[in-house]
Amino acid sequence: MTTTMTEQQQIKKVVGNAETQTVEPVPKVSNEDTDSLNQSIDQAKAAHKAYLGAQRKLVTAYKERQKQEQMAYKEIEAQSNLACDETVERALRLREKAEQEAEKSCNKAKEKAREAYHDSVKEALVLRTATVEQAWQVSTETSEKIWQIFQGETVR
Repeated sequence: MTTTMTEQQQIKKVVGNAETQTVEPVPKVSNEDTDSLNQSIDQAKAAHKAYLGAQRKLVTAYKERQKQEQMAYKEIEAQSNLACDETVERALRLREKAEQEAEKSCNKAKEKAREAYHDSVKEALVLRTATVEQAWQVSTETSEKIWQIFQGETVR
């Protein structure tokens, strides 16, 4: 090992200083200091216990608030569902009413169409009967005139 002179001198100096230092004895703790320390520890424990209690209260309050929010949400959801159901039922009633009115209108229109048909048929039958009677009358008159001409009578 090679150590330089300066290193050896430094080692001797440190060792020498250590030998010359005196160790001071640890001061004795009085009962007053012990009581004060115990009192501080008790206060720290009480403060920690109060902190834990406050933390539990905070957790309880948070859970209660969360429960209230959930209940409020469920109430709003129920009200929404009820309003939706009522609106759907109202719409259904309106649709049924509109369908009934449309059916009534359709039935009235069909009845009017039937009446118009029957009136037209009656009118056509009356007109046909009148036309046939008139044609028969013309035919009868013409036949009589032809017969009169055939017999040599004068036609007027």
